Amino acid sequence: MHEPSIDPRWLTPPPPQGSYRSIFKWGAPGRSYHPRTGLVRLLCDRMGLSPQSFSNPQNTGEAAVRRDLPAKMDVVHVSAMADIVGKENVQCDDYARIRYAHGQAVEEILALRHGRPTAAAGVVVHPRHREDVQTIVVYCHAQHIPLTVYGGGSSVTLGVTPARGGVTLVMQTHMRRLLAFNETNRTVTVESGILGPAYEALLNDAPARFRARHRYTGGHFPQSFEFSTVGGWVATLGAGQQSSYYGDIYDLVLGQEVVTPIGTFSTADYPATATGPKVNDIFKGSEGAFGVLTAATLKIFRLKPENRRRFAYLLPGWSQAIAAAREISQGEFGMPSVLRISDPEETEAALQLYGLGGRIGEYAERLLHLKGLLPMKRCLLIGQSDGGRHFARNIARQSSRICRRLGALWLSGYPVDRWSHGRFLDPYMRDDLHDMGVLIDTLETAVTWDRLTQVHAGVRELIKARPQTLCMCHASHFYPQGTNLYFIFMTPMTGVDQFRMFQADIISRILACGGSLSHHHGVGKLMGPWMDGHLGSDQVDVLRALKRHFDPHNIMNPGGTLGLDLP
Repeated sequence: MHEPSIDPRWLTPPPPQGSYRSIFKWGAPGRSYHPRTGLVRLLCDRMGLSPQSFSNPQNTGEAAVRRDLPAKMDVVHVSAMADIVGKENVQCDDYARIRYAHGQAVEEILALRHGRPTAAAGVVVHPRHREDVQTIVVYCHAQHIPLTVYGGGSSVTLGVTPARGGVTLVMQTHMRRLLAFNETNRTVTVESGILGPAYEALLNDAPARFRARHRYTGGHFPQSFEFSTVGGWVATLGAGQQSSYYGDIYDLVLGQEVVTPIGTFSTADYPATATGPKVNDIFKGSEGAFGVLTAATLKIFRLKPENRRRFAYLLPGWSQAIAAAREISQGEFGMPSVLRISDPEETEAALQLYGLGGRIGEYAERLLHLKGLLPMKRCLLIGQSDGGRHFARNIARQSSRICRRLGALWLSGYPVDRWSHGRFLDPYMRDDLHDMGVLIDTLETAVTWDRLTQVHAGVRELIKARPQTLCMCHASHFYPQGTNLYFIFMTPMTGVDQFRMFQADIISRILACGGSLSHHHGVGKLMGPWMDGHLGSDQVDVLRALKRHFDPHNIMNPGGTLGLDLP
């Protein structure tokens, strides 16, 4: 039977200047990365959509941003900001006030697509250095003006929403300098506004820039890497896609320079101390609720791409994939930097996404059936080992033994090459799908090994109960004690209120099944209402006490961040 042709009408030109789309579009304005035809066909088959439904973009947000926002900042305060940073670093126009009031949360995107911004800053300020930040914080504290920090704007938890207006500080404009490079200690100190690529380039080019003996890497590569800042990583307790070896950002930050309403301080960058609970740790993940992070000292690692080993396997089922990942994580022979297992539904989508669907269908599907690697049961495992030559080789070898013992088929390193090529490009597909009325979003959680199966099954059950809905899941950050689960759900939906209800149900189900509220996306204002129930009121009261100490007037990112100032 002849399959109907698929000819999606993706929007390729850069968004019109001054439009809502220019605010919510992911990544570089002129860049796109459209879904493969095989993936679109899979969506049509699984969601019951016709190919024609991908030919009619809707709610694209190409309208100009409204120009009649009411002023929310007294002219006296605007003038004071200009006196501090210079007029050229202060913006009061409607576009800037909306642009820097929104991140990448789907409810923000849906609202902007309908021309209904969820918030607006009172005034946008671009500080030039720490002294500017100090003066601004002192002023806002004295005047009781809310203050929100904007790094790269990639928050998916309403983390940059100025819920009560006030001043929004944009850190990436000027505060992106290298402050110190110490090869002896293997540390680097940078301002918080530096973006991922610039940070990594400094380290990769260390011999030329600093006369270093070696090239280095930061080892932190979140999917938002190209458009997120070091400060944002620290503020939200982020985890890069190679965290299983290099560590989460919590593990990487040795010292911080923070400006709070009660004063400015720097934490020492000792590798370890026994001087009581660490203030340095208190500020990791504080999401701007205690103060403004202006600089951070981080660990760095030698860059040895010549030693890299990549491997991929197909396993018979989800239980075997979990067993393989757990044995690798607990094997004590070293950890891969990349380790990722996809459940059956994500595996089928991944085969299309990586361009393997046609190859398998044409040449190898019969062999896969004979080996028990059946569609919607088989699971993909991909990995990459880094470090010293013998170390990286041993990890790949030991991982291979574990996978083969569990009935896996070796796929070479090609799937990892394809994943690596697209890992920073995949988010571009979100806008394409939203244009066609197909909502795609993610929620993630941390789980212990003994709860993994029940969390995966319970959350999938709720998501799949919605008609025409795909639920893909993978684990990608591993520890001897557990991992994370990253749920990707896709469904025809365009309404903001409808989405919020669906999302809230999923979050509640994650917690009910034994998962954490977040693994690496942070909390923001989105997850705030669940914090008391998740951590317990006694623990949250400790955080509230810290909030009252550092921010007695509640000016720092107020309105529900971390759930600290909710009724």
